[in-house]
Amino acid sequence: MAALMELLTEKRFEQIGLSEISERANISLADLRNEFNSTLAIFAAQVKETDRKVLAGGDADMAEEPARERLFDVLMRRLEAMTPHRAALKSLMRSASCNPPLALALNGLAVNSQQWMLTAAGITASGPKGMVRAQGMAVLFGRVLRVFVDDEDDNARTMAALDRALARGQRWAGFLDDVCAFVPRFGRRRRRRRDDDEAYAA
Repeated sequence: MAALMELLTEKRFEQIGLSEISERANISLADLRNEFNSTLAIFAAQVKETDRKVLAGGDADMAEEPARERLFDVLMRRLEAMTPHRAALKSLMRSASCNPPLALALNGLAVNSQQWMLTAAGITASGPKGMVRAQGMAVLFGRVLRVFVDDEDDNARTMAALDRALARGQRWAGFLDDVCAFVPRFGRRRRRRRDDDEAYAA
């Protein structure tokens, strides 16, 4: 994983071969294959490791804070964990911008990761609504990362970008709540109509 992140600072993702990773990590191809299926799988393991670091660093004092503040704290911990890999992430984002299949795969990793981040912040991330929320967070966090990869000022601009993004996300989440609140009523109307049809048929 460290070898891949190091190579990403030197070249684009699509130019990195498994043999290069094996050589940089000083392990055999057989051992590399035993652990990973592909270069993307190695990056997925890196994402999982970042998730683990964030989840292990929770602050119990944040439990009574509003949801937005809890999420801000979780995502800042994530950005701090990603700071050593800023240049590698910038390179990866550049590759994804002109490689739709890679972008789609990275989005899947991001959505799964954001489900864990939402859960760490005490925000529901399960069910259809949770999946929509996680996808929204993946897009939101992706926009923050564009600032983060060029922010050498102690993450000051990144913090401001994250705060603005969460403010927009909070308004969007309120809209989502209204939409989801509408669904059960629509479902009840459908059931009533089905009951009326069955009564008519009888």
